Amino acid sequence: MGLHPADSPAQEHNINRGHLLMLRQVQHDFTVTTRGRGFYEITEQVQAWLTRTGVKSGLLTLHIPHTSASLLIQENADPDVRHDMERFFERLVPDGDPLFEHVIEGEDDMPAHLRAALTNVNVSVPVSGGRLMLGPWQGIYVWEHREQPHSRRVIVHLIGE
Repeated sequence: MGLHPADSPAQEHNINRGHLLMLRQVQHDFTVTTRGRGFYEITEQVQAWLTRTGVKSGLLTLHIPHTSASLLIQENADPDVRHDMERFFERLVPDGDPLFEHVIEGEDDMPAHLRAALTNVNVSVPVSGGRLMLGPWQGIYVWEHREQPHSRRVIVHLIGE
């Protein structure tokens, strides 16, 4: 059964459980200060915010509004994985490549834009029982693609009950 004219957009009748769902939307943003190129895990910060919302089930979407950094869900147990990924991208998109004309902010400027274009600026994670439904060795990372430190904004949007 779908929405009825008397229902608000945030309510949907759930036949399987026989009660009215009260969907909520919550949005927040925070800043991640980087020390230069590399991975910065934000899983605990995101989980702490999720816990404070009281939402038990839903979908969490993260967005980083930058063109030289990205978001990634990746292995958080063995740092060699992140190191190998960084080395792969160094080979794939090397700093200082004479192919690039866009070097306004240095030799890592265009490579950082390409790295962000090849990865993700958005990731979504299901939520169940008030917890992020990540695998046992998964973490959420801001992947800084610039050599210099930056402040990166991360926006989180949660819809659920």
